[in-house]
Amino acid sequence: MVYIKEAHAIDSRSPITGGDSPLILEPVTTEERMKVAQQCMTALELKRIPTLVDEVDDGVGKAYAAWPDRLFLVGKDGRIAYAGGPGPFGFKPGKLEAAIKKTLQKTRRGDT
Repeated sequence: MVYIKEAHAIDSRSPITGGDSPLILEPVTTEERMKVAQQCMTALELKRIPTLVDEVDDGVGKAYAAWPDRLFLVGKDGRIAYAGGPGPFGFKPGKLEAAIKKTLQKTRRGDT
């Protein structure tokens, strides 16, 4: 997973200021972004997913025109085995996990 720019910091163009979302300010250093990314990973219970954090200059996000909260599984054949919906409502790590298990079962049986 790659953690990119915060979508809803309270000092951003589209803040979230209520509900269960934590109130965060837009990080101004990469170290601050790493702390926010850790909060996100903990809140979403994604501790076991290796995560890279885009630096505060947003180089990765800009280079790849990244959209937040999308999960994909690419099969050994190079085809998309699972495509999650746009976030935050389409961000379903449990569905990705199920797709990974299904893909591994097929691989063990020799179906792929």
